[in-house]
Amino acid sequence: MRGLFFGALALALAAPAAAADDEAGADLGGGMASYFSREMEGNRTANGERCDPDTLTAAHRTAPFGSRIRVTSLTTGKSVIVRVNDRGPFSRGRVIDLSHAAAREIGMHR
Repeated sequence: MRGLFFGALALALAAPAAAADDEAGADLGGGMASYFSREMEGNRTANGERCDPDTLTAAHRTAPFGSRIRVTSLTTGKSVIVRVNDRGPFSRGRVIDLSHAAAREIGMHR
């Protein structure tokens, strides 16, 4: 699924801890994000689900499907945990494509 980019957002990625007592999850680095166009709604994702822009999901090149990743905006300081259900982004310089709902949560959505 191709994501459409609507503005640069520097962010940090991390696998969240499994429980409150656990140490922080693995650091997955950071980079630039994009988010899916609403036009993608209903299309199949790489794992076979229907794309739903109102769920907290994302596309990542290598994270296993079902993985949960904490995405933190370095601009706003807000973070959201998303579930990986697709592959991408395919735009040069992007590390993750977010759903509309996830983009709104971290202040990325216009």
